[in-house]
This record gives sequence, structure tokens and C-alpha cells, in this order.
Amino acid sequence: MNAPLPDVPEVRVVGLPQLTQGFDLVERLDLQMHLKVHGPLEPMGGERLAQLAEEISLTGRGGAGFPFGRKLRAVAKATIRRGVRPVVVVNGSEGEPACRKDTVLLNRAPHLILDGALLAAEALGARTLVVAVTRNSTEISIRAALAERGLSDRRGQRLRARVVRTPERMVSGEASSVIRAVNGGPAIPPGRRERAAESGVGNAPTLLSNAETFAQLAVAARTGAGRYAQHGLDSEPGTVMLTISGQVARPMVVEVPTGVPMRYVLQLAGAPPVPQGVLTGGYHGNWIDSMAVDNCVISKQSMAAVGGALGAGAILPIGPDTCPLGEAQRVANWLAAETAGQCGPCRLGLPAAAGGLSDVLNGGGPAALEALREVTQAVKGRGVCKHPDGSARFFGSTLSAFTDDLAAHVLHGGCGRPTLGVLPLPEPGYQEVVESIPSGEKLAVDWTLCKGHGLCADIVPELIRMGRDGYPVLADASVPTHLRDRAQLAVRRCPELALRLERAPQERPSRPALPSAGRKALGSGRN
Repeated sequence: MNAPLPDVPEVRVVGLPQLTQGFDLVERLDLQMHLKVHGPLEPMGGERLAQLAEEISLTGRGGAGFPFGRKLRAVAKATIRRGVRPVVVVNGSEGEPACRKDTVLLNRAPHLILDGALLAAEALGARTLVVAVTRNSTEISIRAALAERGLSDRRGQRLRARVVRTPERMVSGEASSVIRAVNGGPAIPPGRRERAAESGVGNAPTLLSNAETFAQLAVAARTGAGRYAQHGLDSEPGTVMLTISGQVARPMVVEVPTGVPMRYVLQLAGAPPVPQGVLTGGYHGNWIDSMAVDNCVISKQSMAAVGGALGAGAILPIGPDTCPLGEAQRVANWLAAETAGQCGPCRLGLPAAAGGLSDVLNGGGPAALEALREVTQAVKGRGVCKHPDGSARFFGSTLSAFTDDLAAHVLHGGCGRPTLGVLPLPEPGYQEVVESIPSGEKLAVDWTLCKGHGLCADIVPELIRMGRDGYPVLADASVPTHLRDRAQLAVRRCPELALRLERAPQERPSRPALPSAGRKALGSGRN
């Protein structure tokens, strides 16, 4: 079975690099190298920035594809109407096991992302910048980048910047989940739909967009719309970052201009010459067959025309030697486990759909197939977030793309091929394993003051639980950096002022070494 993807896989480029410029020189572009490679960036007014985004047809690169210019205008309008300073949020949460393109940018080109975010913050008059990340490596890199710019969350600064850590889960990367995490809650979608542009972080108008989106904005602001549009298609100018994995010889992240043939990108990663199917857009995406691959180029419009999806830029081919329904079953089980547990379609519907697919694979016959179709249809459009819809899309696409294999399992009990496990998934138990960067501080209690209210355990249950005697029991470890904000909140809200943060004994916070960024060489993408 395939191992999970590394944080920073091999990086390649087709044509001239834009986002990946300088990757052939260093593993990570610090501020000094970033300025040497990309040059300085001048501020830009809000209207001009929105026009630039519209001229280059910039849309969100996290999967939803919402026009960035329209989002920027909506935040500006809400800011003026309400008279409240807006907030800018970089969504670098990447909890899908088949996606690494944002992680690559956060690890290797963090200042390009910050350029775009700070450009938007200046244009909107924002005084708060938040970067949400998923992994240890991305947290280390972005904290170092903020420090290199002299940015922090200290009061009195013209712009306060902070990092928020979200769990490595599918639902944690949704915009509403990120905002809820930034506000101090769990990184799961709320039970109601809200527009971040109207009310997001701290109930303020919030511009939230994907990490790659801000990096693209920074490139366009330097080059101008004309030069930016020299790369890619007229209808979708520029480049896109893709994660290629699945049944390939070399899993990689690749930057390509739109319009490059899908077949060429798959060959670059060493995919099977005639793939049985290609999952496009990740685990909330759609399958396409080999014939569609030959008629498809990398663009939202072209991929949609053949039944695919660009989505979050994940492309996963599988060869003819594995059972496609068995591969889908593994993903289906993972999608069902990723439920936030807040609504019936997600909490009950997705496990039922995964179980239905298992029944089909195990000889349940036509009745099992019909039951699977019914439960998949029932899930659509009824969840409080996009996870049920995206998962239902994956189930439906699987049933439509592999009709011959489906018939073999339904009518003859199987297709005769093993399930090789070529689609990347996390190791078992990954939800319980949370990497942490120690802050060098520990929680302590003044037992002469503590009355056992238990509020602290509600705010930061990862570090405090209530004992049998009704008093808190504290973790005997340094507070992880990503939990420090919540630990401080617990200290502030203690009714008896009994809780405090203090320096951990014989421990000094050190600046962690930056992660290795994988292979250093940047290929041209040509054979």
C-alpha cells in the first residue's frame, strides 16, 4: 500500500516558474532571498486591487473557486457600512491526504503568501492578519516568516499577525471551520451558514482565502495583468499548483500554466500509460476515464467539460491492475470517519453510504446497489457544510465511472483484481496524533484559590481535565504553541484567578529548525 504523502514532496514546473520561482536556488526562500528573487512589492488601493483580481480572473484555489475580486469588494462594502475594521485570514489548512500544494508554498515560499495577504490587508485597512495552518512544518515556516518581517500579535502594532493551528481533518479546512477555530472554538463547521465577508473573525468583516490564492495575487501585483496573462489560457490566465499522486512513480507538486494537456502532466509523474481512471479535484472530486484524459487540458472549464473537476488541484490516476471500487471503498471509509458529527446527513448518511459500497463489493447484488444509490442521493444538499455534498459527489462519480467493474461485482461477485491501496490516506489513528511545538510554558494552579469551577477544562480540554475530586488535573508537559492562545484564554477566564502560565522548569523555548523541503532540484518538466 502507498505510504502517506510527505509534507513537501518533489516539486516540478512546466514552463517558466511563477509561484515556484527560486525553488532551484534554496530549500526555503527567507525574506532576504524572497526579495532577491521576486523584488519589492508596492501597496495598492482597494479598487485597483479588486480590478487586478478581476482582470486576471483570479478565483479561490482551495476548491470552491469563488472570484477573489468579488469577495474583496464584499468585505470592503461591509467594512464601510458597519464601520468595523476587517480581518484578513490565510487559509493554509490542508487536511486532505491527497493535497500538498499549499503545504509546499507555506514551507518553501511563505513570503509570497504573506505578500498577497498584506497587500489585501493594506487595501482594506485591516489591522489583524491570521494564518491558519495544519502541520508542524507549515507552522514553523510561517512563524519564522512573520518573525523575519517583525510581525507578531503584540498590542500596539499597526498590524497584529498570528498563527492558528487546525487539526489535520477534511472538515477543518472549510472556511467556516477556520473562522470558528480562529475565534477560539473547535475547527468544525457551525450549525448555520454565515457569510465571512459580513461577519467572520470576532464578528468583523473577514477576507478569507486560500494560501495559493494570496500567492497568485502577489505575483500578479508585481507583473501586472498583461504579463500575468502571458502564461496560460486567455479565459483562465496564469499557472496552477497541482498535487499528483495515486498510482504514479513520483508523487509530486507541479506548477503548470493552464492549457497544458492532462496527459503530459500525468506522464511527468510517471502515471500508467493508459490509466483505468483519474480522480480529479481530490476526494470531493470526480473520476474521468482514459479517453477523457486525452481530450482534457488543465483548466476548470476543460476538466468540467469531460466530467472532471480542478477543485483543490489534486489529480490521482489508478492503473488497470487494481480494483477501482476497492480503492473507492478505502476513501469512502475515510470520508465517513471525517464527519464532524453535527448533522444527520454527515453523521449517519456517510457511514451508511460507505457500508452500502462495502455491501456491493461483498456480493450484495442489485438490492445493495439500489440501497447505495438511495442513501447517496439522500445525503445531497442537506448538510450544514460541504463535506456531505463533496462525499456524495465522490460516491456518485465512482458509480458512474466504473460501470463494468460495478456490474462484475453486482452480478458475478467481484472483478478478480486486488485492491492495491494506491490512493494516499493517513496512517490509522492520525486524528489522535497531534504534533506540537513546545512553547516553553506550562499551566499551573494556585490551589489556595481554585474552587473547581471547571471552566478551564472546557476551554482547553487537551491540557486540563477534571479529576474525580472535582478539581482540575493539568497535563505535565509544556503547552504546545498552537494551544497557547486557548491556554491564555483559560487563564483570563478563571473566576478565581487561580490559573496561570509560567516558564517550564529547565526549559527554554528555542526556534525550531526549518523542515527539509524535499528534493532541491527543480526540473523543467521537459523530457
